[in-house]
Amino acid sequence: MTTTNVIRTAKTYAVDLAERVVWTFLLAAGSVALAAGPADMFNLSFWQTVGTAGIAAAGSLLKGIIARAIGDPNSASTAPRV
Repeated sequence: MTTTNVIRTAKTYAVDLAERVVWTFLLAAGSVALAAGPADMFNLSFWQTVGTAGIAAAGSLLKGIIARAIGDPNSASTAPRV
């Protein structure tokens, strides 16, 4: 494996992981906000919702890092063939 291939696969992994973390945050925040209703946006519970989504995104980040260690190093998935 050449240096170029290593950089390319590391970049692919980083982009994959970043996309998963961002989408986890957006979907978690959107889901809780939708369930709570738009009026809660101006309450402290809205910011608790954002914090909860941040915790979910951090969990997604940790899972992706662990997946690289135990699965395919070119993917942020724990599925063996991804």
